Amino acid sequence: MSSTVTASLVIAIVIFLLILVTLVRTVRIVPQARAGVVERLGRYQRTLNPGLAILVPFVDRLLPLLDLREQVVSFPPQPVITEDNLVVNIDSVIYFQVTEPRSAVYEIANYIQAIEQLTVTTLRNVVGGMDLEDTLTSREAINTQLRGVLDEATGKWGVRVNRVEIKAIDPPASIKDSMEKQMRADRDKRAAILQAEGFKQSQILSAEGEKQSAILKAEGDAQAAVVRADGEAQAISRVFGAIHTGDPDPKLLAYQYIQALPTIAAGDANKIWVIPAELTSAMTMLGSAFSGGNDSSSTKGPAAPTTPEITGESRNGPAPAGDGGAGRPERPTGT
Repeated sequence: MSSTVTASLVIAIVIFLLILVTLVRTVRIVPQARAGVVERLGRYQRTLNPGLAILVPFVDRLLPLLDLREQVVSFPPQPVITEDNLVVNIDSVIYFQVTEPRSAVYEIANYIQAIEQLTVTTLRNVVGGMDLEDTLTSREAINTQLRGVLDEATGKWGVRVNRVEIKAIDPPASIKDSMEKQMRADRDKRAAILQAEGFKQSQILSAEGEKQSAILKAEGDAQAAVVRADGEAQAISRVFGAIHTGDPDPKLLAYQYIQALPTIAAGDANKIWVIPAELTSAMTMLGSAFSGGNDSSSTKGPAAPTTPEITGESRNGPAPAGDGGAGRPERPTGT
């Protein structure tokens, strides 16, 4: 009896497990941005979209799900020979996306490996036709050519290449040193040019400033000279007017001459001094004036005063002999 119960329990457990496995193989849930390929009896049957899917147990087989999102694959640096026989290491990045799950499963065994090898081959073909300078400065052109070749080749694999980027291009160490020296020389050249331009502008501005300063100074001197000339002209005009208005007589002029004599003889450096001819006439007039005023009392009064004798000698010695007697005016006679 117990053996019968045990056998029935085992059969029930087996049936339960069979039902559970059947349910698991029948009901499948596909996540978002995923796709699954279903094979029925070894042949392609359909592609599962995201959501709940029902399969025929033990007849349908679901292959590993494919990721439909854009994927990024970075390939290791690849040595590439340029047109000028220089070896450079190029590090690239591929952005691709699976668009046809069926083609990605059945058209290529490993599409990621195939993309990597195709990228390396295309890089060598593209960079092999460029020299080092073009390779370093034409990354956009290299990216465009790579994307065109890869997109055309991977279209039948159900894969679309969206972008191809060159991360780094490493030339040989000797070339790096030469490039650094060249760049340093270019920077020094640009710095020297900028310094020379700055000095030139500074000199131009300084010259312009000096020019403006000289012009303004000249204009100021000219205006000052005009003002001084106007002042002197006004002073002369006023003195001339005052003289004509006062109408001085010869006696006043003779007196002014006598007052000016000490000023003429002043100074230790004066060796000789010259008496103008007008002074002789003025002294004559002055003596005549003095003698004329005492004619009425000439018999009784004291003698008329005489002018002091003025010599042509300086303080330090006699007058020169060639003066012709101009330094000794005649004594007025009083007649």
